[in-house]
Amino acid sequence: MNSTTMAQTGLVDRDICRRFDISGPRYTSYPTADRFQADPGAEFLVYALGHRPAPEQPVSLYVHLPFCSTVCYYCGCNKVITKDHSKSSRYIDYLEREIDMQLAAFNGTRRVAQLHWGGGTPTFLNDAEMARLMGALRTRFEFLPEGEYSIEIDPRSVNPARAHTLAELGFNRMSLGIQDFDPLVQKAVNRIQTFEQTRDVLLAARDAGFKSVSVDLIYGLPRQTLEGFRATLEKTLSLAPDRIALYSYAHLPQIFMPQRRIHDIELPKPEDKLSLMAMAIETLVDAGYVFIGMDHFARPDDELALAQKAGKLHRNFQGYSTHAELDLLAFGVSAIAKVGPVYAQNAKSLDEYYHDIDAGHLPVRRGFRMDADDELRRAVIQELMCHFGLNFAAVSQAWGIDFRTYFADALEQLQPLADAGLLEMNEVGIDVMPKGRLLVRIIAMAFDRHLQADRQKVPEGRQRYSRVI
Repeated sequence: MNSTTMAQTGLVDRDICRRFDISGPRYTSYPTADRFQADPGAEFLVYALGHRPAPEQPVSLYVHLPFCSTVCYYCGCNKVITKDHSKSSRYIDYLEREIDMQLAAFNGTRRVAQLHWGGGTPTFLNDAEMARLMGALRTRFEFLPEGEYSIEIDPRSVNPARAHTLAELGFNRMSLGIQDFDPLVQKAVNRIQTFEQTRDVLLAARDAGFKSVSVDLIYGLPRQTLEGFRATLEKTLSLAPDRIALYSYAHLPQIFMPQRRIHDIELPKPEDKLSLMAMAIETLVDAGYVFIGMDHFARPDDELALAQKAGKLHRNFQGYSTHAELDLLAFGVSAIAKVGPVYAQNAKSLDEYYHDIDAGHLPVRRGFRMDADDELRRAVIQELMCHFGLNFAAVSQAWGIDFRTYFADALEQLQPLADAGLLEMNEVGIDVMPKGRLLVRIIAMAFDRHLQADRQKVPEGRQRYSRVI
């Protein structure tokens, strides 16, 4: 494998980016969520909870809190826009009922190594509601002292005092949405957030003892310019966050209704968007951040960077992780659980979610049970996404296959990528080159059996996927 130093050079090859900027999955799971089957029934998850392959292992918890006070036009998350805070109290009532339903079927330890509150805007909840929800979790589960307990926050709804409250509740990791500090861009996407608001929250989080603070940026937003986004990057770097996510804006108004309020004419042209990305990556690398993969950067002493260097990085629905895979219990509207070989997704609307729980069963509306081939391909894709390489012998030994025979079709598909210099491929394995790392999900797509079958029918692929750049 290439050294970290070498991996930091030559990340952006403009010609390669132009040539291979196609649509594809992000592989926070495999199979991807769009492959889940409709209406598997509540028993689908009930059985998985009662037949965990490793019941002695701790679990991860995810809680989806969908409420937002205002809509950010770029957002593609499952959310409920409201200023009625009575809705969140009712929602917590149903969360508690869902948790108890899952635990009634649950087999094994209730120790928790990871917790993540996502949204929406988790900090839409007031302090009493957050305390109530965290208390409900703590009375039902044992939180390990060394665990990772994270929350997504909107700096507009969290002042320094609230940052300390979150720490007192037990959170030790925080993710802040920034996107862009340019007032013109903020107005175009309906998210007005000052640098001072963001700075004060981040500094308060450090003062409160948070172990890690990450921030999100987005390039490709309306009215973005190189000068303006460079200023955003400089302000962000002045805060020295532990991790930075640099996302490409995916304009899919046919899928996400709020994006219809963004005017196409105000979006950067493809070449300008490429320039924004290249400038941002160069700026972050020059500032000393390590490129973890796809769109994630971390300080060299961060656990993600250290785990990747040690070959112990993992990937899940929240992105890159230092924890080996654990069963994931998920609560709330649209939340996705993974228990053993089973994925199960809850109803996507509040009405459906409430209806199912009132009917006395879990609100599972979509799901997928992996077979042995899925699990093998999942392991291969994760290795590529996390460590930018594959050792054929290691995979063959672990899974009882002959890699080159089993994946002959995939290796054939990868040859043009090898010819273009994105990867090196020989008898030993695959090594993703620096300029291929930004495009690693294209390499992973060759091993995606479901996607390949799809493309036999629809060569251009599914329109719901974002483009790589």
